[in-house]
Amino acid sequence: MELFKEIITWLFGTGMVINGLLFIPQAIKIWTSKQAKGVSIPTFAAFNLLQVIGLIHGFINNVPELIPGMIVSLLLCGAVTGGALVYKDK
Repeated sequence: MELFKEIITWLFGTGMVINGLLFIPQAIKIWTSKQAKGVSIPTFAAFNLLQVIGLIHGFINNVPELIPGMIVSLLLCGAVTGGALVYKDK
């Protein structure tokens, strides 16, 4: 059972990082095209808020598997949110 728990923990941590990496194409599109047409700023801002809460949760409850993925997600989703704010009218 311990091996199963370790595998699930590893998969969870890896999945969190992969989840964060999924923001890369959207960030690249916004920053290279210099337009954010159709990007919902409230949605991405809410994602950022949830990522901050998840990061705090990871620190407070000593869940180290959560922390790297939340940091990656926060940075890359933040790049989408930031780009959408900069190019919202373009």
